[in-house]
Amino acid sequence: MVIIATVVAVLAGGTGLVVAITNLGRYSPEQQASAAVLGPDAAVPQVFHGWGSPKLFEPLGERAKDGKALTEKEVFSESELAVTKRLKLKLVAKRLDADCSAALWGGTLLERVSDAGCTQAARGLYASSDGRYVGQYTLLNLKDGTSAAELVESLKTHYRGGWALPLTSTKASFPGGGYSEAGGYALGHYVGLVWIGKVDGAEPTTKDDFVSLTLALRGAEKAVYRRVVAITGSAS
Repeated sequence: MVIIATVVAVLAGGTGLVVAITNLGRYSPEQQASAAVLGPDAAVPQVFHGWGSPKLFEPLGERAKDGKALTEKEVFSESELAVTKRLKLKLVAKRLDADCSAALWGGTLLERVSDAGCTQAARGLYASSDGRYVGQYTLLNLKDGTSAAELVESLKTHYRGGWALPLTSTKASFPGGGYSEAGGYALGHYVGLVWIGKVDGAEPTTKDDFVSLTLALRGAEKAVYRRVVAITGSAS
């Protein structure tokens, strides 16, 4: 489908990421206090950046117009996501919860997703083929685009006080207290949460391309693009 081919272009457009990477590592005293409550061994992103919904997703502005529930197979249809010709992200665990509180933690976040009418939380855990990276993609099904945009905006300041619970696998896991980065994307009435880290918990160096890893992990969003096509009947 032509629209799937636009994924890279839209994602790259959403990648104020290249600019954002230069600003990583900054969070407020309020966020530091929230992180301290969790303890030093909590798996929490150290940095977060959020983006509003592109115009492309306007047909998905209301869940009432997109009432079919998500399925695991739909969101995680691909067992591998290509980062480069040699590097892949392999799906090692997946879960779809109808109770969003089973996939998230943090009082403020849980209250916000409840107010946003969250009915589904799909999570997929990925391990890189070279064994160096771990990533998780979470897709939240909210009632409308306004709720999605507000949730992403809220996470910009409260992400260390509430975030996605990491899935577990013997093949990959986020190291407690390790460094990781995250991003939030409003996609019509959906919110996509990307979470990337190194298996050893170390901060990335110039040899670690977190931008490409993030773009690859967002391959799970193809499910949302397909829903735009289903509503509009157009792949343009």
